[in-house]
Amino acid sequence: MSVYQTARANMIESQLRPNRVTDERVIAAFARLRRELFVPEHLRGVAYVDEDLPLGPGRYLMEPMVAARLLQSVMPGAKEAALVVGAGIGYEAALLALLMRSVIALEEDEWLARLGRAALVDHRIGSVVYVDGPLAGGHRQRAPYDVILFGGAAAEIPSDIAAQLGEGGRMAAVLRPGQGVGRATLATRTGGVLAQRVIFDAATPLLPGLVPKPAFVF
Repeated sequence: MSVYQTARANMIESQLRPNRVTDERVIAAFARLRRELFVPEHLRGVAYVDEDLPLGPGRYLMEPMVAARLLQSVMPGAKEAALVVGAGIGYEAALLALLMRSVIALEEDEWLARLGRAALVDHRIGSVVYVDGPLAGGHRQRAPYDVILFGGAAAEIPSDIAAQLGEGGRMAAVLRPGQGVGRATLATRTGGVLAQRVIFDAATPLLPGLVPKPAFVF
């Protein structure tokens, strides 16, 4: 067993299972993906640590446990379509692709998207399509989505993105409207109404373009 295979097994047994990740489909997806291929080469040795990994200016790869619990909360279906907002290097998009029919990976950083595409090719995953654009706008062309997942924290759920969630859809994000810890939140659309509930606390860093609006100072 390689050092990466050992690290992957340890991640599942020491980070995911003890933290209420019980969906065996989600766990199997984490076991299949080579997380070390979804980070820049100099970070491969720490790819499986239980913290957010800095990828570049203001961007991070989410802590495995946080990503796993968000994925579990949206209950991805095999015939469904997903949007990942701030897909970065594509790890969460790849996980969803193993569980769903198709995934749109919205990312405005060209370098991160290039890394992500290469990792997807290495895994022979062809059901993820990267698209470029402002994160707060989502991707209307392929809406509505059954699942929307944010690849980092947001101050709030932008109205444009909320409108792209289909009836019966599920959306998961860590919301950080101000200082302090974020709240991993699940939003569901039923009868046209979007209802939200907090799942757990998370210190996930904010995505660029989804930070709190500056307060007016008089």
